[in-house]
Amino acid sequence: MRHVFARNGVLISAVFFLFTAGPARSAERLVPVAPATADRAVEFDVYLPLQHADELDQLLEAQHTAGSPSYHQWLTPQQFRSRFGPKPDDIAKVTQALEAAGFTVSVPHSHGVHVVGTVDAVQGMFGVRLWTGRTASGLEKLIATEPMALPTALSEAGAQIVAFSPEIRYHVHSHVIGEVPDNRNSPHGGYWFTDLKQAYDFPSYQSLNGKGRTIAIVIASDFKDSDINAYFAHEKLFPPKAPRVLRRPVLGGAPFDPNSSNSIECELDIQQSGGMAPGATIIDYNVPDLSDAGVLAGYVSVLEDNRADIVNSSFGIFEANFIAAYNGGVDMTGILRVYEEVFKQGNSQGITFVASSGDFGGLNAPSVSYFTTPPRTPPVIAGILEAGINHPASSPYVTAVGGTNLITTFNRPSLESKYVSENAFGDPLIPFDPYGTGNLASGGFWGSGGGESIIFAKPGYQQLVSTGSNARTIPDISLQMGGCPGGIAKLPCGPDRSFVISVFNGKRIGLIGTSASSPEFAGLLAVKEEQLGGRRVGNENFDIYALSALQRIFPFLEFYHQDIPGFNGLFHTHHGYNLVLGNGTPLGRNFAFAPNDPPAGDPQTPSNP
Repeated sequence: MRHVFARNGVLISAVFFLFTAGPARSAERLVPVAPATADRAVEFDVYLPLQHADELDQLLEAQHTAGSPSYHQWLTPQQFRSRFGPKPDDIAKVTQALEAAGFTVSVPHSHGVHVVGTVDAVQGMFGVRLWTGRTASGLEKLIATEPMALPTALSEAGAQIVAFSPEIRYHVHSHVIGEVPDNRNSPHGGYWFTDLKQAYDFPSYQSLNGKGRTIAIVIASDFKDSDINAYFAHEKLFPPKAPRVLRRPVLGGAPFDPNSSNSIECELDIQQSGGMAPGATIIDYNVPDLSDAGVLAGYVSVLEDNRADIVNSSFGIFEANFIAAYNGGVDMTGILRVYEEVFKQGNSQGITFVASSGDFGGLNAPSVSYFTTPPRTPPVIAGILEAGINHPASSPYVTAVGGTNLITTFNRPSLESKYVSENAFGDPLIPFDPYGTGNLASGGFWGSGGGESIIFAKPGYQQLVSTGSNARTIPDISLQMGGCPGGIAKLPCGPDRSFVISVFNGKRIGLIGTSASSPEFAGLLAVKEEQLGGRRVGNENFDIYALSALQRIFPFLEFYHQDIPGFNGLFHTHHGYNLVLGNGTPLGRNFAFAPNDPPAGDPQTPSNP
């Protein structure tokens, strides 16, 4: 069924049989459908703690402190492993125990060992029964319906096994507003990448375009070459000037699926990051799914390959999802230790992690009752959306990117798209089912994800500004994300809600969410690194907050648009750092240390193809 509705005075055709508001955004849960056969092959990772943790923290501080002998002296994966990898004795004991149980253990990586065996061996060693699990969308994988019991050798070594979980924890932060038959039809979009580059004052294509830099996209999907080519060709960007896009399957990866939000996200991330940095190489690190096992396998592959300078993650989950109350009384926060150690390794190698801050404003955490109440038909309100922020954006070793609605010049037939203003006013939501439980949650709000962490303390770089908290707060920076999510927003939405355009499965669609702003920023970082002579920058938050502090002292040194009005359901914007937009939105040339370079001009011109 095709519906046509008015959005900001513009008629947009929405294909709702392809793109649904609720389930398309939902994390998924696997339901056991049949016992796994005993001889079925399995493979998984055993993660072990790093050693010399204090020394690693000191090194990271020195690597990001100008004037230090270690400043920007990045490690190789081999150097990291020899200095900080798991203790050799722990690896030996764990390997011996696994091999005695019938597993084959591969060459260790920087965070543990990769293991191959059978269902029978898993059930015998860990005291669980494995099942074939299936999601509502048809994805199948092996799951355990009860916690795994680690044998002594593994528990004493501090091992974590994240495989066989029935939950696919992470979900993407994008929302399809529908097919877009026209484009550039208002001062608030839809925006192509060229519009955004002119609006945010990127350098000219001939000056800086991310040449020599590599951006990794971690997502659970392949992509269609025809979509990528059509997207860039629309703005007159053809090979060899278009970004080089490569495939890197991890554990087999996941296929392109025209009905999958992950596939939409994959192509959005490639198009947005590649559009901001057309000279860069984009690598799709295609993992099987967005479970902890899949995501961590993707990150470890990025680190061991050491090809990518910047890693984008346009997905997340509210932090409380790891605590006991949301896991039947089982504390899952130990998994966060594994993520933190992975991010630390990346930063020590000079790799920058970028993640979307989330789309539900300051209210990202559904109450426990939403998950525990038996669903009814029709669905009933079983919980509310509460304060919370998303991981991995909440990690101190990740740059969290929030978002705004962008307004630009609009004077047909000119394609000029200069910056006019931004707002960060979110949109109240009707009760909806954010995670596909069959229940409804009320009190939701669409907007830039932001707030205080319940897990992580305030990192040192946030001491440079006033965050109003002793905890890690997000976002760190923002760019255009858009608003007014059809199907779940209370209509009418406020004025001036923007969106970006993507080409997906041969169709031109409109998209909103911090899943757009995050790869936008990844592309800007590639441009900045090219300006720095092709040098990696590691944890970019050190620079982000230093520039914000500098702008506060010397207002004429403008690196960020600030004083942007807005509200994300819990917090209001204000001058300087705030819990809606972080430090503001960047002025591209100034942020990339290229203030004297010529700017990107009108779209589809030589300076902005």
